[in-house]
Amino acid sequence: MRCTVDSADIYQVYDIRTDIRPTVAEIDLGALRGNADVVRSVVGPTVGILAVVKADAYGHGAVACARALERKVWGFGVSLVEEGVELRRGGILAPILVLGNFYGTSHRDVVAYKLTPVVSDIADLVRFERAIEDIAAGSKLGLHLKIDTGMARVGLSPAAVGAFLDELSRKPSLELTGLCTHLADAEGDEAATRKQLVRFAQARKEISARGFSPTLTHVANSAGTLRFADARFDLVRPGLALYGYGSFAALRPVMSLKSQVVALRDVLAGESVSYGALFTASRATRVATVPIGYADGYSRRFTGRAEVLAGGVRCKVVGAVTMDMLMVDVTDVAKIELGAEVVLLGRQGAERISAEDLAGWSSTISWEIFCGISKRVPRVYLGQT
Repeated sequence: MRCTVDSADIYQVYDIRTDIRPTVAEIDLGALRGNADVVRSVVGPTVGILAVVKADAYGHGAVACARALERKVWGFGVSLVEEGVELRRGGILAPILVLGNFYGTSHRDVVAYKLTPVVSDIADLVRFERAIEDIAAGSKLGLHLKIDTGMARVGLSPAAVGAFLDELSRKPSLELTGLCTHLADAEGDEAATRKQLVRFAQARKEISARGFSPTLTHVANSAGTLRFADARFDLVRPGLALYGYGSFAALRPVMSLKSQVVALRDVLAGESVSYGALFTASRATRVATVPIGYADGYSRRFTGRAEVLAGGVRCKVVGAVTMDMLMVDVTDVAKIELGAEVVLLGRQGAERISAEDLAGWSSTISWEIFCGISKRVPRVYLGQT
């Protein structure tokens, strides 16, 4: 026997702030655009900005962020071909560079969606040539060559540049339009970065001597953009700075993570909270339950370490963070009620929880904090134009 349900009963237009679990990530697109202006003020009018929106714009939402930035930047950088395809399907027309590797039949998607590959494997030249023959015979594909100058991740060894150019010269459908490398420690060791820049300059010299003239050179990430003026070249590749973090002056955080109190209880001294009795109250304690947990990207490593904001007060996370919920000591909040706002990342009154705070409490980096906020946390976009 079949059970049927009237579609009108299940398909509704929800207001995610009132009808669904109240945990949301607010994305301030006005702050995002302002941060792009900050980068522009540093690099000047002649250097292009390649906005890095890989990993769903570091968890902020790639399509929405790209739409907000498209008029302010030269183009966008992604890691995966499918990320570039998502932007094209989202209506983004600006250049899109695929900074990572290419797998399976993804070479065909690069051609079909007019993406620009950043290549470091000589075998990819054959695959891209075949993709052009199959999809866009008679056309040319511009590609950027990545040189490994010390990151030791991906990139062509300087010693292999000659063989790569020999193979490229035999493929008239492929054109070297860009050259790049990646800085391993731009925010730290200046000497290491200088060594990389010297290696890169040597590779550029060899490429030029072989008769190749790529029109776009790019090296600097966010830290490199700020610290090394001679690494800006034609394009810079800011990532974290666009989302409001780094050493640039006047950056504004783009993401806030918020929820609400859904339960309150009084715990007596000597009683424990959450799995494993990792927290035992040393006094009579008012405990608030907040509907966010490690399935949302709020790590179990925050257990007993992190703080949230409630009633304008910094409150300790107590007991083990669970999959869907966490508990907070709100004893010192003068007035706390069901439905009260809880800020896990962002500002409330005079207090602020930063991504660096969260990273410190969980022994990681700000990048991982943003990328870890899971898809089941709705993104609410503010400042859309």
